[in-house]
Amino acid sequence: MPKRSQEMLMDLWLSLLLVWITCVLSVSMTPIIGQSKSTQTGGSAVVASGVGEGQRLLSRAKRGWVWNQMFVLEEFSGPDPILVGRLHTDKVENDTARYSLSGEGAGTIFAINEKTGDIHAMKRLDREEKAEYTLTAKVTNAITGQLLEPMTEFIIKVQDINDNAPKFTEGPYHAAVEEMSAVGTSVITVTATDADDPVYGNSAKLVYSILEGQPYFSVDPNSATIRIALHGMDREMREDYQVVIQAKDMGGHMGGLSGTTTVSITLQDINDNPPKFSKSLYEFVIPEDLPLGKEGGKVKANDRDIGENAKSTYSIIEGDDQGVFEIITNATTQEGILQLRKPLDYESKRNYTLKVEATNIRSEPRSNGPFKDTATVKIVVEDSDEPPVFSKPMYLLEVDENAPINKIIGTVTARDPDATGSPIRYFIDRHTDLERQFNINVDNGRITLAKPLDRETDMWHNITVTATEVRNHSQISRAVVAIRVMDINDNAPEFATEYEAFLCENGKPGQVIQTVSAVDKDDPIQGHYFDYRLVPEMLNNPNFTIKNNQDNSISVLAKHDTFRRQKQEMYFLPIIVTDNGNPPMSSTNTLTIRVCGCSKDGIVQSCNVEAYVLPIGLSMGALIAILACIILLLVIVVLFVTLRRHKNEPLIIKDDEDVRENIIRYDDEGGGEEDTEAFDIATLQNPDGINGYLPRKDIKPDLQFMPRAGQHSDSVVECLAVFWVLVIYCDYQ
Repeated sequence: MPKRSQEMLMDLWLSLLLVWITCVLSVSMTPIIGQSKSTQTGGSAVVASGVGEGQRLLSRAKRGWVWNQMFVLEEFSGPDPILVGRLHTDKVENDTARYSLSGEGAGTIFAINEKTGDIHAMKRLDREEKAEYTLTAKVTNAITGQLLEPMTEFIIKVQDINDNAPKFTEGPYHAAVEEMSAVGTSVITVTATDADDPVYGNSAKLVYSILEGQPYFSVDPNSATIRIALHGMDREMREDYQVVIQAKDMGGHMGGLSGTTTVSITLQDINDNPPKFSKSLYEFVIPEDLPLGKEGGKVKANDRDIGENAKSTYSIIEGDDQGVFEIITNATTQEGILQLRKPLDYESKRNYTLKVEATNIRSEPRSNGPFKDTATVKIVVEDSDEPPVFSKPMYLLEVDENAPINKIIGTVTARDPDATGSPIRYFIDRHTDLERQFNINVDNGRITLAKPLDRETDMWHNITVTATEVRNHSQISRAVVAIRVMDINDNAPEFATEYEAFLCENGKPGQVIQTVSAVDKDDPIQGHYFDYRLVPEMLNNPNFTIKNNQDNSISVLAKHDTFRRQKQEMYFLPIIVTDNGNPPMSSTNTLTIRVCGCSKDGIVQSCNVEAYVLPIGLSMGALIAILACIILLLVIVVLFVTLRRHKNEPLIIKDDEDVRENIIRYDDEGGGEEDTEAFDIATLQNPDGINGYLPRKDIKPDLQFMPRAGQHSDSVVECLAVFWVLVIYCDYQ
């Protein structure tokens, strides 16, 4: 305690000494510096001083108008403006000198007495806002207005005081460190800042200390690094810590300002705890009809760690030699799920004893094992009423397609696996046998044929047979029965397609006209073999013959080269095709052969009889004849159009001097307008009409004098006849 009192007294004396030094410097430093650095010669003396009136100067030397720095203490709040310094010149002896300032803060922050040259700070200054001001001093003659000294710039610096506390700008902080870390392990480094001047005094010299968080953590007083201070910090005991750090200026001495921040520190988990089963013995009762893959029970090993460090896998290490069970891990709940790999049978085994093990997925080198735990699982199999069991999961039966009705195809069998041994009844699921082609004996499971079969219609029949317990109709089992229909030779072969062969007139004897193959709907085991032959009445056919190609096909050949379309356009060749079945089946198929005109290369060009009279190619003379006929047709058309253009001209040309009087007597009564046809005046005046035609009243005037029917058509026919004659003549030329 006496030592602490001495330290406090020492801090007080140091503070008073610092204030006194600051005040003395602000008053007397400027004149002294000005005097010591005056080197200019031949000028009047200029004095900048803060001394009071009546103080006698020790020496008067020639010095130039040179200014250095002035100082003013920040945050000064006295009743009167604070004196910063004084400007003075000795070039005049009377009071004619006038002083003025310009520059930063002149007239607002700093004011000068124009007669005495005293400079005062008019406002409270803050170094953290502005540390210095640059001003220009000027002294003039009050009478003449001339400069007495050259204008000179000088600086007024604001002296710092300890008026800013340290601040943690990035706080609050969050950090994490692994549990069980060694003492001295670095956790986080915090940083505080002080707005005071770091180069003047100790106002910005910071020292860090820990206020809360001992004895778990410590802090370096200079670097502010927080470290582990306690050995064996366990996350499972405590996970979160709040640490309060203090930063104090003035080097941590009394009178300094301080700031604090909070650091939240979390211990990170490591795998330092093994899994542990909540029980050493688990007992489960599982029904024997539990489906494969379904849950039979759960076990769980708890781990005090978290995340990946708490995950475990489960395995069966004893008691399951036959591989009936398996245990899987639920990744969400971290439970071991017991499941069946093979069906249970109460009648063969009723109890199982398993040993399961839980093992951590991750291991931690710094921690000592073991990281596993074991538990015993006892399983009791519960008897269940099981459905019938077929002797086979699937039956394959065969039947000939010509099998008689009620023929036994095969038998299915099922048994009751329970000890009671209930009788079994068999049924066909009619949804799989919609046509009811099969029946089954309900007592013994014999399947019989109900309707005839045709392999060419359906080669396979898949039906479902159900087996039901007599004592419990809800216990039903199903089995698939695949019935294959075996083939018999009941279909005759026939041509693979409807062939239509083409024979060239200029073909050669022995030319292959068509290659013919056959197909058979039957499917013999040894494969197909077809025999081809001509019908008996065509064996001595003078036109065609056949040749076996030894690949179930034949080639039809021509015997001569004298085929002509004008003689016979089409030939029909009947061919008998026989298979190798038992018994053999045969059919007669007719090949149609057309006689065609072909090019020299044997390419078919025309197969019509009427095309025979037409020339295959046209010569130059034929083309000229065609062109001449076309021109003739155009002339006829022009004449016809010219004739139609005169249709509106008067039918009778009357002479003005030719006047005839026609008197017609008749005693009959008039027949009205219809009688005018017999007594038309124009007809009487021109009995022969125009061009020998008589006008008629029942025909429109536009058509009165059209040429007679067939008049121009006869010309067209004649032209066409000439055209063909010329074409044929030119072609043969």
